[in-house]
Amino acid sequence: MSVTPQRLIVDRLETNDARRSSVGESPVWRAAENALYWVDIPAQTIVRYALATARRTEWTLPERVGCIAFDRNGVVLAAMESGLFAVTLGEPADGARHGVSAVRPLAAVGHADERMRFNDGRCDRQGRFWSGTMVQDPPGRAPAGKLYRYDAQRGLSAPVLDGLCTQNGLAWSPDGRTMYLSDSYPTERLVWAFDYDVDDGVPTNRRLFADLHDHAGRPDGAAVDADGCYWICANDAGLLLRFAPDGRLDRAVEVPVSKPSMCAFGGPGLDTLFVASIQPASGIGEHDGCVLALRPGVTGLPEPEFAGTL
Repeated sequence: MSVTPQRLIVDRLETNDARRSSVGESPVWRAAENALYWVDIPAQTIVRYALATARRTEWTLPERVGCIAFDRNGVVLAAMESGLFAVTLGEPADGARHGVSAVRPLAAVGHADERMRFNDGRCDRQGRFWSGTMVQDPPGRAPAGKLYRYDAQRGLSAPVLDGLCTQNGLAWSPDGRTMYLSDSYPTERLVWAFDYDVDDGVPTNRRLFADLHDHAGRPDGAAVDADGCYWICANDAGLLLRFAPDGRLDRAVEVPVSKPSMCAFGGPGLDTLFVASIQPASGIGEHDGCVLALRPGVTGLPEPEFAGTL
């Protein structure tokens, strides 16, 4: 690593008695609600934390959920095990854990392996939803993962990319013309950049953007700030790495969890970086599995909503 990691003030989003996520992923800031959402994959759960009231709400889903996005009406687009679903959450009265109001299938996927599920995903700047698949807990390298696009007009695409082990790191530049994608499997540890056709939603000119064999950790979930820099969670290293648009590492920030999983900008000024995390198999620390919040001195971009009504 060519930069010295920084130590910033890092807060834990919730109190010590809050339930930690086994695999916390897909933090999404909802400005209309002043709330952060995320998922706990093995628990089949969507979590919401309202900043103004510190109120936590959970909803249980019928399958493991890898990532979520929202349409303009607040309906969730959830990428789960067997495909994509529209999920209506409803509003529990007591803030406890509840089932969802409605789950409607949008698109099914025929996986090559029965252990597969959707993983990381989000909407591009035009509101198309992207997500990729992976084999859960393979005994070895299993490059069966594929990347898909879903939009309201054309539905689910054929696989846009294949040969992925653990798809991660989806993000877009501020102008939407560069797409980023990573593979976080231990033998891969690569981040790619693509030229992105904003009209047709087609990535081309795949090229290496960052090789984390040259840095610490594995490239997990990511976010892009207003300067166009790419923030990637360095899983297993307890770091956030910020890469400039030219692929140069210009910052590293320490976080008090061993497995940061995905980050997202939020808060009223989009100046807070929220970081979800995973509990390791052993040696669990005080904050592992919690969502953290820090202010890195830069602002993010609004999270795009799905362009259509679910």
